[in-house]
This record gives sequence, C-alpha cells and structure tokens, in this order.
Amino acid sequence: MKEFSWKVFSVTGSIDSYLLYREMETADVSPDGLEEEDEAGQEIQPPIS
Repeated sequence: MKEFSWKVFSVTGSIDSYLLYREMETADVSPDGLEEEDEAGQEIQPPIS
C-alpha cells in the first residue's frame, strides 16, 4: 500500500497521497529507525514485553 500511495503521488501530485505515504512510512519504522520485514515483505512485529 505504501508503494501504491507513492505511485499515485508521483503520477498525480496529490498531496493526500503523499501524506498517506508518509504516515505509512513512519508507522513502518522500528524504534531503532530501521524498517523490519520478513522475506515475504510482511512487517515483523517486535516481541511483546
């Protein structure tokens, strides 16, 4: 979905698409600042402590 939002923004210039992209990008960042995904591209959830 993040890539789709970026594609829509890059083609249309829609600020709403860009803001959605940025929101998803910040939600995907782990506490150390790195994105964490498994081989299938699924976000890896940190363990619950």
